[in-house]
Amino acid sequence: MTRGLWLVTRKGNMEMYVKSYKDLRVWQQAMELAVIVYRHTINFPQTERYGLTSQINRAAVSVVSNIAEGSARGTTKDFLRFVNVAQGSLAELETQLILAARLTFMSDSDVEALLALCDDVGKMLRGLQKSLEGKISHGGFSEDGKVHYLHEPRATNHESQGA
Repeated sequence: MTRGLWLVTRKGNMEMYVKSYKDLRVWQQAMELAVIVYRHTINFPQTERYGLTSQINRAAVSVVSNIAEGSARGTTKDFLRFVNVAQGSLAELETQLILAARLTFMSDSDVEALLALCDDVGKMLRGLQKSLEGKISHGGFSEDGKVHYLHEPRATNHESQGA
């Protein structure tokens, strides 16, 4: 049986089944952010290769990686913890991008575009955080009383034998 995520959205109380973290829009946007960040840091001074360049790249990778790792952990609490770590890494990235602009390693317009993308990712992370917190506060149940699993429940032997 494949593993996946059940998520409840606030707007319209829609339920959504996501087969993989790769299907999450927040993961897709965070991945795009990491790719764009890497493309910009290629132009940083060589003296910053192990300094700010490395820090910025690692922070960008940390955002997307924590979304993936959290979703794979199997519990809503763990997923929420990793989403919180991703939010911290995003704040770190924003700070480092502002520093890169002040040091004139990047143009103000490039940094503004990246910060706008960071803002979008941050909004999606906060939405995911609220959804996960709601699942925890309702003991795994939504307000309508339905059970919502972070991952599909595994079939029992009885169910897998077609009984």
